[in-house]
Amino acid sequence: MAALEVYQSLWAMERRIPGEPEASLEAMIDQIAAAGFAGVCLDLAIDDIPLAHQARPLLAARGLKTVFNGFPRDDHQLRTMLALARDHGAPFLSVIGQVMPRRVEAMIDLARHWIAIAASEGLPILFETHRHGLLNDLFPTLDLLDAIPDLRLCADLSHFVVDREFALPLDPEAEAMMTRVLERSWSFQGRIATNEQVQIQLGFPRHAAWEEQFLSWWEQGLRSWRGRAPADAAATFLCELGPPPYAITGADGRELSDRWAEALEIKRQVEAIWARLEAEATSKD
Repeated sequence: MAALEVYQSLWAMERRIPGEPEASLEAMIDQIAAAGFAGVCLDLAIDDIPLAHQARPLLAARGLKTVFNGFPRDDHQLRTMLALARDHGAPFLSVIGQVMPRRVEAMIDLARHWIAIAASEGLPILFETHRHGLLNDLFPTLDLLDAIPDLRLCADLSHFVVDREFALPLDPEAEAMMTRVLERSWSFQGRIATNEQVQIQLGFPRHAAWEEQFLSWWEQGLRSWRGRAPADAAATFLCELGPPPYAITGADGRELSDRWAEALEIKRQVEAIWARLEAEATSKD
């Protein structure tokens, strides 16, 4: 039976409050475990490998799973990250490729090449929709989807909302483009944007329409995933509310909202979406 697994980003546990030390790695992982997350996501550039090794026994001791966001700059780095993710038991590697050709044809060639490398290493890769990466822009991303039928996405929709400066209500063309992204997405990331800010605070009245839009997209994406994933697969949803400067601060350097509470609220909302989808499926049986 298909399941939902909600992860929390370790990067998102950083507070970056001026003059205050960060919590220890163990304390961060304890907090994530106590909140009932399925696991932790670690960002993975080459310099991050020691942290991944340090976190592994702490995660195992608490029964937490691991997923990785990789930032490879070349084939060797990609192979290294795939091997580490596979060794940690991750279901895939989400790739924010730091190779960014200007021509779509070169992007297609690179994506095909990296898919082949992942197949040879025995671990799937998902290409993350992310600024300052291979999938920096929505339009060439759609060209990639046309050219490579087996290319799979990790949907961080916040980047495309800012990239295209979408306005609400969405016009039919924008809706169609985002639907194409969702129908090729095999994992999902939880951050809410507006067309001017990549990450906004939850519960602010002026942000309500964007909160509703993202919840609608996540429901659409998870419903699509359920229609094409194996019956015993797990849908991966990552809460990834970044610290400053992703999170907006006042002049004192302190955030305008409680980002941990917002992560828990996103987790609650996505679990409620999943419960509705489960109920729909049961009623059809």
